[in-house]
Amino acid sequence: MPGTRKLGRTSDHRTAMLRAMVTFLLENGKIETTVTRAKEVRAMTEKYITLAKTDSLTSKRQALAFITKEDVVKKLYTEIAPKYADVAGGYTRITKIGPRRGDAAEMAIIELI
Repeated sequence: MPGTRKLGRTSDHRTAMLRAMVTFLLENGKIETTVTRAKEVRAMTEKYITLAKTDSLTSKRQALAFITKEDVVKKLYTEIAPKYADVAGGYTRITKIGPRRGDAAEMAIIELI
């Protein structure tokens, strides 16, 4: 079944987790997480960076509805989106860093390029 990964969570919990992770990634530029979470976060982050390229009131409201911090949305529109103005996608990089010590889950670093 194609589409979003469930990540072993209810839909509300999954949405809240993705909102937090996307916000944190845009705020800090880099996070360490599992590979499957990183792939979901990449999809959402690239969607909102592409949205921010069109600097309109509608797109800002859509970004504010998902991203949890207003100052991160401001940073997205003033710093991040202009940096990728002439790039058509591929704003993030996922680098695998090996298994986690506790449960051997495959870990990765996702960062803005």
